[in-house]
Amino acid sequence: MKVLLTITLAFIAIPDAAAETKRPNVVLIITDDQNDYALAESGVQVITPHLDKLKSQSIEFERAYCASPVCGPSRASLFSGLYPHNTGAYFNGADPWLYSEALGKAESLPELFRRGDYHTWGMGKLYHAKLPEDREKKQWDNKASAQGGFAPFPEEEFQFSGKFFSVKEWDGPDTDFPDVKSANAAVEFLNSYQGEKPFFLCYGLWRPHNPWTAPRRFFDLYDPQEIAFPPPGYRADDMADVPPDGKTLAAIFGNRWNKFGDTNKEAWRRIMHGYLACTSFADWNVGRVMQALDESGHGENTIILFTADNGYHLGEKHHYGKSTLWEKSARVPLFARLPGNHNSGTVCKSPVGLIDLFPTLQMTCSLPATPQTLDGHDLSPLLENPKASWPHPAITTYGEGRFSLRTTDWRYIRYPDGREELFDHRNDPNEFTNLADDPATEKLRADFIKKLPEKWHPSLGGRKG
Repeated sequence: MKVLLTITLAFIAIPDAAAETKRPNVVLIITDDQNDYALAESGVQVITPHLDKLKSQSIEFERAYCASPVCGPSRASLFSGLYPHNTGAYFNGADPWLYSEALGKAESLPELFRRGDYHTWGMGKLYHAKLPEDREKKQWDNKASAQGGFAPFPEEEFQFSGKFFSVKEWDGPDTDFPDVKSANAAVEFLNSYQGEKPFFLCYGLWRPHNPWTAPRRFFDLYDPQEIAFPPPGYRADDMADVPPDGKTLAAIFGNRWNKFGDTNKEAWRRIMHGYLACTSFADWNVGRVMQALDESGHGENTIILFTADNGYHLGEKHHYGKSTLWEKSARVPLFARLPGNHNSGTVCKSPVGLIDLFPTLQMTCSLPATPQTLDGHDLSPLLENPKASWPHPAITTYGEGRFSLRTTDWRYIRYPDGREELFDHRNDPNEFTNLADDPATEKLRADFIKKLPEKWHPSLGGRKG
């Protein structure tokens, strides 16, 4: 079946039968901390015209989830095809590519593309972790650069709690932002590339991650009084049925919520405004790269994958940030635009993970086998038919023993002490009502427990949050 689907996609990629063996280019775009607000049913209006256009040309994976709800581990999983519980990369700040034996033996996605005779090009926020010097050189044919990181930061008067937790309209030049510099470089590459090899381009954005600084015109898109506020996923008594470890995760940056949450609604609304402005700013940068791709002539034979490393809470579960096992942290946008706009404008409702992108690209681009056994599943059946049967749940973990599973209808969470959460997404999309103590769900929970990892790799350490 996989062989047949790969052949099918190859024919989709190249209308000319004489060129049917030509492999597609790949453009992978990863934003930072972008939650599901830009999805139609979120209840929060986000102005993202370029992503709306891309979505209309793509298969939208409506239920897409990260393997870890924080930047570095999520990216380590995406680029290695391995779950955190198999590498020990659970937390930010651990530099897993330096210290994980499993990642040391694994071939990264850019390395595989390069070995598979692709020209690789990367820019912006990519791994969010240090790589061994010899491996850094193996990733990209260009000199990849983060272009400066999270800056620009606002002055102290615009800071709620330190320079990261801050909001400001930016009146300096657009090029003060690393995302603009990276987009400029991507546009230049797309306009100039004439190589015989297909290319793998990865553009990593730093926004909408805080600090919530963006050019003023993106703040001006929103009337703060018209923002959906509080967000639909907030409820004042929402933490009443949350197990202790869930409350611990929600309180990782607890001081922020306690000072600038529902007791300070002016600050909360301002933070929402900043996040939405930064999301629209990210959208604008993505649009520039998409326009350059299509105007360059490369677009016809290019697979575009747009996603984010993890989601983000803006008051849902009384939390600012990610680092939880709930929907708002784990869910990410995922659009796949295929050559010839195959299945454009369709929606896939099956639960999928970013872990699945590695084997999907390996199969679709006819890349060689990797030394590591990949944990994900090839999405080719869903690319061919977004309504195809899909038996696999999406799995998210955050630390040893912290496990979350998402099926089409349910989210199941289990903490190290054995406490559980269970949410019926057919009736409770905001995860307000924990059904884990309902005797009627006992068999369902027993089935979900069978999906727990048999072994948990010891943590490599790092910081919480």
